[in-house]
This record gives sequence, C-alpha cells and structure tokens, in this order.
Amino acid sequence: AADPVEITEGCRLPVLRKNQEHEDEWPLAEILSVKDISGKKLYYVHYIDFNKRLDEWVTPDRLDIKKLQFPKKEAKTPMKNGLPGSRPSSPERDVKKSLDLHVQSASATSRGKTLPTPKRKAESVSLATQVTAATPVPSLPGFVDASQASVYPAMRDSSFSIKSRDEHEQLTSLTTNGTSSIQRHLIPPQPGRKRKSCGGTDEMVKMFQNNSPRCSTVYLLPGEDSQDSSDGIPCAPRMTGSLVSDRSHDDIVTRMKNIDCIELGRHRLKPWYFSPYPQELTSLPILYLCEFCLKYLKSLKCLQRHLTKCNLRHPPGNEIYRKGTISFFEIDGRKNKAYSQNLCLLAKCFLDHKTLYYDTDPFLFYVMTEYDSKGFHIVGYFSKEKESTEDYNVACILTLPPYQRRGYGKLLIEFSYELSKVEGKTGTPEKPLSDLGLLSYRSYWSQTILEILMDLKSENGERPQITINEISEITSVKKEDVISTLQYLNLINYYKGQYILTLSEDIVEGHERAMQKRHLRIDPKCLHFTPKDWSKRGKW
Repeated sequence: AADPVEITEGCRLPVLRKNQEHEDEWPLAEILSVKDISGKKLYYVHYIDFNKRLDEWVTPDRLDIKKLQFPKKEAKTPMKNGLPGSRPSSPERDVKKSLDLHVQSASATSRGKTLPTPKRKAESVSLATQVTAATPVPSLPGFVDASQASVYPAMRDSSFSIKSRDEHEQLTSLTTNGTSSIQRHLIPPQPGRKRKSCGGTDEMVKMFQNNSPRCSTVYLLPGEDSQDSSDGIPCAPRMTGSLVSDRSHDDIVTRMKNIDCIELGRHRLKPWYFSPYPQELTSLPILYLCEFCLKYLKSLKCLQRHLTKCNLRHPPGNEIYRKGTISFFEIDGRKNKAYSQNLCLLAKCFLDHKTLYYDTDPFLFYVMTEYDSKGFHIVGYFSKEKESTEDYNVACILTLPPYQRRGYGKLLIEFSYELSKVEGKTGTPEKPLSDLGLLSYRSYWSQTILEILMDLKSENGERPQITINEISEITSVKKEDVISTLQYLNLINYYKGQYILTLSEDIVEGHERAMQKRHLRIDPKCLHFTPKDWSKRGKW
C-alpha cells in the first residue's frame, strides 16, 4: 500500500468545523503548524477568509485530504541590473524603499503602546523588530474608522461613491477579517525633526436621491468643505503612538495562539490571538492573573500566595467616574508601568491589529470596572495618547469577552467622547480598528447623530437646519466621522441646489428600537475629570 500523503506547513485543504447554526461546513484552511502528541498528529489551522480568532488545533479526521493543495513555489522575479531576485523599479516603489530603509535603521524600542515584561525581552523584541522593517503606507488624515477609511462603501451596498485614489487603494488593502493592512511606523524622536502633514482635499461625496417619499428632512447649510482622504502622497512615519501590526511580516510564532486559557477572577478566558507572555508560561494549561493588579502567575497556589500580599481591590490611579456599580479609573502609563504592561499583555490576547511596545509613558489608560463586595472588577479599557497631533481620543479599546454584547463597548466609546467634550476637542479612534471595533463605532456614531437630528425643532414652519460642524461640536465626533456616518446611513441627498438629510420612517423606527435596548449611558454629572496640558513635560 502507498504511504499516506504527508501534510506539511503551508498546505491548504478543507477542514470540518461547526458554523453558528451548529451545522457542519468545510471551509478551506491553511496548515500553520504540526505537532505530535503520543504518536497522534495535531494540525494548527487558519481558516481562509475567517478571522484569526477561529484558528485552532484539529485532529486528522477533520481534514479532507482528497482536496489537499501543496504550497506553491515562489516564481522568480525579473532581473534588474543583472541581479537575480530583484524587481524592476517604479517611482512609487522607490519612494517606499527609501522610507523602508529609514524605518529599518530606527530602533525597535521606540515609543509605543504596550510592553512585554522585562523577564523575556528577547522574544518580545522579535515581535517589535519584525514590524519596524515593513514599508510605511500613506496614512489617512482622519476619515472613518481606523484602517477603514473607505470601509463603509466597501461593506455596504450604498449609492454613495467617493472618487479618490486613496479609496481605491484602501479597498484593495482590506484584509478578510475586516481590518486593513495599512501600517503606521514609529521612529525614535530626533531633535529638530518635524512631522510632515498629509496634504490635499477632495470634494465631498456625490449625493444621490433617496427613494423614500415619506420622510422628515433636515437641510445642511452650504459652504462646508470636507477632507475625507489624503492625496496619496506618502507621509513621514508617526513619531508617537502605537504601531499597527503588519500582517505580511508575521512569523509563524506570532500567527499562532500561545496561551490556552487565562483565569481572571471568576472568569476563564480563551485567548483569540498571540500575546508575548514569557515562554515558560505558554506550555501551562491555565495562566492565572490577579484580577486587580493583573500580575500573571503560573499556578493557583502562586495566585493564592500573591492574593495574601496584594492590597489592591481596584485598578491603581484615580477614580474619575462612578454611577451605580460602574466606575472608571484613569491610569498614567508612566506612574503605573507594571499595571500598564500587564494590562497590555492581557489586551493583546484579544487585539490582533496592534503591536506591543516597551514604553507606556506616552499613554493614559481608562479602565472600566464593575463593583461588588469583593472589589472593582475589570470589564474593559481604552488607552489614549497624552498628546495626539492627529486628534486621536482612543488608541486601543477592548471589552473583555465575558462582558461583550452587553452594551459595555458603547459605554467605553461614549466615555471617550465625554472626555473629549471636557477637553473642548473633537476626537476619533486611532486607525485601524478591528472588525468588532468598527461595528461598535459605526453603531455609536449612527445612534449619536440620529439622536441629535431627531431632536431638532423646526422654526416658523420651515424645516430645521444644521451644519456638519455643529453636529461635530455637539458630539465631539470628528467631522470626517460625521460625514462618513451620514453616507453609511444613506441620509444625505442633493435637492434643489443644497444638501438635505432625509430621515425615512425605517431609519426612525430602527433608531427608536435600538435606543430602547441601550440601558447603559454615561452621566456627565458623575464625571470628575480635569484635563492636563501634556505639552508641558513637567506634567509627565
């Protein structure tokens, strides 16, 4: 009998899995790793066109070997200057190459968001360096959702079109899980070096008529220019903030989940993605975390011993909001480094589009907790830069899995905009957002803007009027996000020489139903927050 075909890393074949209706399906998957346990082989698979959080170890009986596809050999590229393996140059590639070389020379330990623990720096450095070597892509100055500058037209069949080169580039760069492969890079701060800004404006989107005859209408006052995309000129890499993870530079280690299970208080969490916890902890069946200081421990006994010494019953930092059982704590990444690092390591288990970095000093962390007799239990958090030149009011945002689909995500988003209102600024989340982050922000923006439009009162029997700037000032939502949301909802029409917002009965009824379900809201009267001027270094 012939030997069975050997399945190796890189092979693709259909793999049996259950869908949401618990029915069998055979999606195409790629083999990322093979391991042998007691003579039985296990295969780590990534389902093509599915989010990485569904990746898993499977047994051979779930593989359809008849449709096995072996890895394709890389085709040789044309020769340039007589040197094999190099591509013919183009002006665009040359620009990217020069930026690439510049970024490669930058230190891997530049400023950023989250940081692995000092014990295992070597492993975490590889995660950082692999990303800094990638080529920067022009960043969009503040259109919708993170990576997803043009995600709305991509995700929804709408009659709006944005005729700009960047939209086309954005759509082609979207990955299958809803996040984008746009990359922003860090370089160490250098004296005398100034950030270049992306120039260029485009006209506002083309508007088409709504087909709903019965609707209420709001006029948009003319004369407002909008900047919804850049002109395609590569910008200098950012000098602050976090790094966006570049999927094309993943190595096989960071593509695979390395922690099986995390015990956090009364919850057990199954991580979705790789997080650079120390190597010796990755082989444990359960990783134990103190739910108050987030310190990681290798056994239940170690955790019990730690709890006798840990005095924390809430996150470190100032409690700046409390209503009912919900509280928010503000944590300075410089003053509480250990907690900030541990929070970022935990968050990385559920965020795939961010890269861990060593310096938490430039960040503030806002942790949302739920109170009971045992203490303040972490529900979720968001981080933000102390100083953001791009008007970012959120860097990373996460609701922990046990608390998802209960309204806490929108509460975090609403809180971030309440802080922006106190600061007197408009804000937008850092790009790119994850697929779930995009859905939450899109829903929040829609509800917030519709709430304002439906509260408008007509004067002298005329239809009410409002400007995009006024909506932005009332909500603290950045103007570009307001425009993109109106486009997504298909509200803007061009009628008799002016833009009007048309609210159909379906939109109104859908909004009212959604608001009835939204029980958790931020009460501005319960917020005790004084913004700091972080441009004065003494505040750090």
